[in-house]
Amino acid sequence: MDRVILHSDMNGFYASVECMLNPQLKGKPVAVGGSEENRHGIILAKSEEAKKYGIKTGEALWQARGKCK
Repeated sequence: MDRVILHSDMNGFYASVECMLNPQLKGKPVAVGGSEENRHGIILAKSEEAKKYGIKTGEALWQARGKCK
């Protein structure tokens, strides 16, 4: 039997779920990040609109905020 490796990039999934749950966010740049107080505070997921601002997964939240001004 041949082995099959499936890689599913779900980078935007959590951002799209957030937009689904909060329709007022639809079409706006959205990024989901970790807790700055409890962890490192990095971007975990982003929408396509946020990509246009140069937001990157794994980037520090303070860096991402600076790109949104």
